Amino acid sequence: MRFDVITLFPELFAPFLETGVTRRAFESKLVDVRFWNPRDFSEGNYRRVDDRPFGGGPGMVMLAEPLAKCLTAIRVERSDKAPVVMFSPIGSRLDHAGVEQWSASEGAILVCGRYEGIDQRFIDRYVDIQLSLGDFVLSGGEIPALALLDSVARLQPGVLGDQGSHQFDSFNPALDGLLDCPHYTRPEDWEGVKVPAELMSGHHLQIERWRRDRRLEVTLKNRPDLIVLAREAGRLSKADEAALAKLR
Repeated sequence: MRFDVITLFPELFAPFLETGVTRRAFESKLVDVRFWNPRDFSEGNYRRVDDRPFGGGPGMVMLAEPLAKCLTAIRVERSDKAPVVMFSPIGSRLDHAGVEQWSASEGAILVCGRYEGIDQRFIDRYVDIQLSLGDFVLSGGEIPALALLDSVARLQPGVLGDQGSHQFDSFNPALDGLLDCPHYTRPEDWEGVKVPAELMSGHHLQIERWRRDRRLEVTLKNRPDLIVLAREAGRLSKADEAALAKLR
């Protein structure tokens, strides 16, 4: 898959694409990432990419023309009809189901806005999808773009050391959409706090039941809405319901 990223700051991406386990996806081109700077498509001595907003107000607005020319250049190089994605507070919330869809796609063209935003005429004409990470505002679209790239990369075959490890991530359907359980490692006793006895028992069914109960506990405490969704989808067993009743 291929992601073309339109950004004024491509240098922000390099450390994230070249370090950590997900670098395997980028180095192998399983996730092919290419960068395009709209400043390269602007005119004049100053290569302007923004201007003051009509009607007054603070900040600057990104110009439509350099972005449109940049997008045209990408379309010439790409042979598919990749969707244009912009990161915006009005976008739909990116979640695990969405990441799974993107991880099985051919990629997209990611537009990273800056300043007060992008000229609405560019958005209306070219943007197909708007995405958001949550109800807060960032300085630009680069961090959301990195979040999407990282989450997609780790789902590619062979990227994680244990191919099945992402099946135990929070929100994964393999966990019925629940949050993940706590994890422990050596030493068995750290500053007087011992690893739960169930994990040391060597009894696989007991360990799995403990982990399931802890997933239910963590989810009930922090995201009770996910419990409701799991129940409505018929994903909770009688043992799960008994554990939840005891927790309540």
